[in-house]
This record gives sequence, structure tokens and C-alpha cells, in this order.
Amino acid sequence: MKLCELFKQGRTVFSCEVFPPKKTAPVDSIYKTLGGLKDIRPDFISVTFGAGGSQANQSTREIASLIENQYHIPAMAHLTCVVAGREDADRLLTELKEEGVENVLALRGDINPDYPPKTDFKYASELVAYIRERGDFGVSAACYPEGHPESPDLVSDIRHLKEKVDAGAQHLVSQLFFDNDDFFRFLERARIAGINVPIEAGIMPVLSKSSIQRMVSGCGASMPSKLTRILARYGDHPEALREAGIAYAIDQISDLIAGGVDGIHLYTMNNPDVARQIAGSISSIRTV
Repeated sequence: MKLCELFKQGRTVFSCEVFPPKKTAPVDSIYKTLGGLKDIRPDFISVTFGAGGSQANQSTREIASLIENQYHIPAMAHLTCVVAGREDADRLLTELKEEGVENVLALRGDINPDYPPKTDFKYASELVAYIRERGDFGVSAACYPEGHPESPDLVSDIRHLKEKVDAGAQHLVSQLFFDNDDFFRFLERARIAGINVPIEAGIMPVLSKSSIQRMVSGCGASMPSKLTRILARYGDHPEALREAGIAYAIDQISDLIAGGVDGIHLYTMNNPDVARQIAGSISSIRTV
């Protein structure tokens, strides 16, 4: 199923993201994560694309195939410009098609100093167009509610996002954010610019003070005062922070759904227990 079809069903789409195991772990260690996620039946699961060369890329394909064919949940495989040249993209797309994976998230990707970036695709919009030309795939792209860290301003950021949609992106997934007002303002800018594809809100539960600070510094997301107080009070108490972080995420999601968001994309960090707790708390409001 193409993901864009999910947004025609009259309810809030709920999806999850997983990542391939680290090099030191076997790929089948993902079974525990997927086994936990299948019970909550997300509308689809996306699989990230590592910067670790061909082995990481192969893991993305294997996991996406597993989700699609063993768990019977639509899968979206990530593909990045910095890791995939034309030959790499052709090979992965052929393999995905053979295994019934119909959806791809096209990204520029973050540059890893240990792996020289490929240069066939400079921008995600170029990769979007390339994928659309080479197979009947549903193509998605990323968006940034507070602007991409490298964008000079929000107007330029929306202009580049429009280029991705014009190139063929049928669905957008947002980077994490913690202030819903930032997302709603972004959504208004996007719609005014003529970006009318479904836009999912990316939500990451705050479970670790150090990890969330690292993520925020990398993606440019701001920290509202409410979340800053939570980190200050509970940051050194893991269990308390986990509880408070999940409650914060549920509150965010509830407000987004009340505001008519197209979908919620949960960054699970391969933690199915947290995903299950959040999904159970919002199951009723998604269908209202």
C-alpha cells in the first residue's frame, strides 16, 4: 500500500520509526522491537538508513522486507543522498520492489566524517525525482517545523520543501519538535505555499537528558520552558524522567490530534514498551 492512501481513511495516521541494530549486534535483534510494535498495529513503520556503508543499507532493506512480509505492516525504507549514489539507489530500489516494499523516504542525510559522502544527488529533491522516475514507489520526504539548521531563514526553508513536493514527494514527515505552536505555524506556512500533501508530526519522547540534548543540538529544535523544567527536575532520575517524558509526549500528541494533524510519527528509539504505552493512551482520540 502506498502511504498516501492511508491519509484518505478519515482518521489520524499513527506510524513508528525504527533503526537497524548497531554493527556489533545481529540484524535479528530487531525482532524484539518489531514484535512489540506489531501488537499496537501502527499504520506503517519506517526504517532509517545508516551512514555505515553497504552493510547498513542492506540492514535497512532486510528490516523493511521483514516488516512488510512477516508482520504485514506497510514499511517505508529510508534512502539518503550522502550514502547512495545512482548505482546504490538503483540496486536498493530493485531489491525493495522485489520484496514488496512500496514506500521510500528520500533524505539528504547527515554527513558522517568517517564515510565520504556520495555526490550524485546534492539535494533531497533530486533524489525524490530520481525515485519517482525509476519505479512505482510512494515517495516521502522530511520537513522541519523550525526550519532546517542550514536554511538561512524560514522562507527559504519552505521554498526548498516545495521543491521536494513538486519533484514528487507525496507525504512529509517532520523532524522532532517540542512546542506544538511551532508545528502549527509551520503547517500554516506550508499550506499558504501550496504544499498540500499529508504532513505527519514527528514526536520523540524524552527519556534521557543527555540524549535529548544531543538530538536537539543536532537538529535545531527549541526547548520550551515546560520541557526545560521537566529536565531540570527529573533529569538525574531516569524512572521519573521516563514517566514525565511519556506524559509530555502524550500531551503533545493529544493537542496535535485535536488540532487536526494528518498523522503522528513516533520516533521509538527501538523501545517498543514506550511506543505501546503512548499508543494505548491515544487509541481512542485518533478515531474521533
